[in-house]
Amino acid sequence: MHMVSANGAQIPAIGYGTFRVGGEDVLRMVPHVLSLGYRHIDTAQIYGNEAQVGEGIQASGVKRGDIFLTTKVWVDKYRHDDFLASVDESLRKLRTDYVDLLLLHWPNEAVPLAEQISALNAVKAAGKVRHIGVSNFNTALMAEAVRLSDAPIVTNQIEYHPYLDQTRVLEAARKAGMSVTAYYAMADGKILADPVLKEIAARHGKSVARLVLRWVVQQDGLIVLSKTVGEARAAENFAIFDFELSAEEMAAIHGLARPDGRIVSPAGLAPAWDR
Repeated sequence: MHMVSANGAQIPAIGYGTFRVGGEDVLRMVPHVLSLGYRHIDTAQIYGNEAQVGEGIQASGVKRGDIFLTTKVWVDKYRHDDFLASVDESLRKLRTDYVDLLLLHWPNEAVPLAEQISALNAVKAAGKVRHIGVSNFNTALMAEAVRLSDAPIVTNQIEYHPYLDQTRVLEAARKAGMSVTAYYAMADGKILADPVLKEIAARHGKSVARLVLRWVVQQDGLIVLSKTVGEARAAENFAIFDFELSAEEMAAIHGLARPDGRIVSPAGLAPAWDR
């Protein structure tokens, strides 16, 4: 398994993401992806499938200590006591006494960031969380989180794909010793018909999906989440470490970024994005 090192954490470079994956599919797919060799599973309180993720991990026969498990606290649980209670509930659902990584899911200005970071540190100090991080933070919020936290922040999970330039966030993360975890790498399916990507993928004899997943993990300090409910596709998406893109190919894919490339920016949650 290829690993990314970030502020003391060793994170598998490819994870199985469960956003918008229903309970029955989670119960089927989590044991399957673990049988393929995936060792990083990503869920969240708001996904509504933590219980099925926990059941799937238990059913897989893979030792809990061999799995890197991530979940995220939802924004309505950021008050200190609510936060702690929500983590205990997540652990019960996940059938474990710790998670490897706990993230703040989105910014929430209604609760001081210092209070949110304090709660993250509290659950880490209690042994309920091995590592802490953030999600959907801009560079200013990342810097503030790092400043406020006693424990190292190990990742910022963000939307990232060929159509969205995230250079500023990537550079800020590297400077802070953090990783970046990419979600929506397929740009909601938009990449699949892209002629530039199709041409490069054909050159390597790979699918466009594998090409883009490879493009992400070939960048320093990046982790990618792959989501599918198909067993064959899950196997294909995992096989991204047997080829390498040239510098020219990497640059060509970076060159697809455009000003309107962002897809995920929910009102009331999204911060002022870096430009």
